[in-house]
Amino acid sequence: MQNPRLKQLHDEWLVEATIDEIREKLTNGEISSKYLVLMYLYRIANFDQINSVLEINPDALHIAEALDVERKEKGPRSPLHGIPILVKDNIDTADKMHTSAGSLALQDSIALKDSTVAKQLRDAGAIILGKTNMTEWANFMTIGMPSGYSSRGGQVLNPYGPGKFDVGGSSAGSGASIAANLAAAAVGTETSGSILSPASQNSLVGIKPTVGLISRTGIIPIAFSQDTAGPMARTVKDAVYLLNALVGNDESDPVTKTNPLVNTDFLEFLGETDLHGVRLGIARETYFEYLTEEKLVVMNAAIEKLTELGAEVVEVTIPSTKEKWSYDVLTYEFKVALNSYLNSLSPSANIRSLADVIKFNNEDPDQMLKYGQTLLEEAEETSGTLREKEYVNAREHDIYKSTEQGIDATLEEHKLDAIVFPNNFGAGIPAKAGYPSITVPAGYTEEGEPVGITFTGTAFSEPKLIEVAYAYEQGTKARKAPKMKNE
Repeated sequence: MQNPRLKQLHDEWLVEATIDEIREKLTNGEISSKYLVLMYLYRIANFDQINSVLEINPDALHIAEALDVERKEKGPRSPLHGIPILVKDNIDTADKMHTSAGSLALQDSIALKDSTVAKQLRDAGAIILGKTNMTEWANFMTIGMPSGYSSRGGQVLNPYGPGKFDVGGSSAGSGASIAANLAAAAVGTETSGSILSPASQNSLVGIKPTVGLISRTGIIPIAFSQDTAGPMARTVKDAVYLLNALVGNDESDPVTKTNPLVNTDFLEFLGETDLHGVRLGIARETYFEYLTEEKLVVMNAAIEKLTELGAEVVEVTIPSTKEKWSYDVLTYEFKVALNSYLNSLSPSANIRSLADVIKFNNEDPDQMLKYGQTLLEEAEETSGTLREKEYVNAREHDIYKSTEQGIDATLEEHKLDAIVFPNNFGAGIPAKAGYPSITVPAGYTEEGEPVGITFTGTAFSEPKLIEVAYAYEQGTKARKAPKMKNE
């Protein structure tokens, strides 16, 4: 870095800088958004050996300069004014960047229109700095593909242990990049665990919202019933800043009409720094059994800390915890959802259907089918109409077992504010229900692998979950930055 002042700011301040700390320097003129972008681009160029950032927005510097002018003339639009944000490579941005879901089949695809998520970020004055690498097709391509691998971007690595620790998927690049301080925050997407997994594996805060809180329009889909975008950040407050910008109604996405929190300022729920009056259920059966001995030690210490902070903690068993869940809902919905998305692309696009994707992959199996495409092929075999009894039965089963015989039953029986899971191991049940979860750094194994604690609630319980997550975070301050190569 040639500019000595920027070098000093980078070395002494930028790493682990919160959005509030960035805003303070932007407000008092110590730094501009232009130079903030330059510093993050420097970090991406020099420290992204973890392969997390797939593509840089060519207009990022010019956008930053325009926002600097606007700040001087009119003031900031929102707390995200001039703040660089990364977005996952399945989120449409109508600019010079591509949207590919990690697949070479869509490597030349440029969206004709911003996704609602991208539009709301721009409206808030955020700078979309680039696209993050991800597990190809959001990990709905095949069984056995490593988290964070894509044919277009290669393998994302975990900055806490590149090649040693799982990076989590499918928002792997969003998780790894923010852990490595390559932007202020990022947007990921989740169908089942794809925000919670990389957030917990990279010692981040990840908010998987209620389906309906954030629009899905313009996001390459897996399943209508479970997909959602959500924030990934280094602190709860930073994640909430991003959540505030993303929440809203969208005429193109009818599920957002169910959102009772559309005008909510989620910052209001960051006040308490203890957990007195909060009752939490520990879902130990099944979910804690996935943990190694080291990770179990971390989680048990985290539960002790919840008690120290004033929470009333009880052991619970979710009625459907032993239920056999199938991929049927995702398999049937994927073909319908993806074909609809691909048909919305430019008329000149040569990939217009799931069948086209499968054909493209078969034409270059060495590059495209390193792990196969079994899930794509299974989805293509469905009729694409959602009228099959297998789909309808599976959907009704998932709703009933995840809500009335799942999350809601457990919350009501034990009079809980939230259910506690380790990492993303409990992600499947709230995913089926469309319910929210927030994961927060809980600690590390002796080797340095991150462990997250996850709080789950009923539909649109984000205010209570944010309150609990924030109090836990403030009472523990568990997150530590990874040691990056060359840093």
